[in-house]
Amino acid sequence: MGLNGTVIAVDGPAAAGKGTLARRLAAALGLPYLDTGLLYRAVGRRVLDAGADPRDALCAEAAARALVPADLERGDLRGPMADMAASAVAAIPAVRAALLDFQRDFGRAHGAVLDGRDIGTVVFPDAAVKLFVTASVAERARRRHLELAARGVAADPTQVEAEIRDRDAQDANRPVAPLRPAADAILLDTTALDATAAFDAALAMVRARLGVPGTQA
Repeated sequence: MGLNGTVIAVDGPAAAGKGTLARRLAAALGLPYLDTGLLYRAVGRRVLDAGADPRDALCAEAAARALVPADLERGDLRGPMADMAASAVAAIPAVRAALLDFQRDFGRAHGAVLDGRDIGTVVFPDAAVKLFVTASVAERARRRHLELAARGVAADPTQVEAEIRDRDAQDANRPVAPLRPAADAILLDTTALDATAAFDAALAMVRARLGVPGTQA
């Protein structure tokens, strides 16, 4: 499709489906994919491994600067503890600064689809396409509960929803790079959409914004 060098930003709150969507978009468009949330989850895990508080700016920055690619392959980067640790370290300016160059270098190399919470507002404010993917709190909590159950993790649905609300509040109210749609972002509400319908809608939106025709991949 001749999209080499194109950057597509996919932002949104937890469990909105942006990760699955971004992966499928990258595959369909022939672009590399980066889950930037994994960077923050890996930093959070490094801090927890050290027995430190993820809100400790010095420890979190040190963890961010020590990050290596293998950290992104860990099997414990999902779940309530990882979620909150990631959100805590992501609120620290020094951590975000340490990871910013990594994200920009990745996208600038050959173009990319990147998903996170501040890709369209901070990391790539000039991205060719910016999607902001969301869904109702109840639906996102349902999806997260199913995800945990599929991994054999017992969780109370009410607690899962409470954690989603807490994560939303933490992400939206942090002083640095708060979660919000870019002014020129395309909004996609996936509350009533399954993964395939969300992908179809997103791919059509991206192609329309880029002026690229074609059948779906």
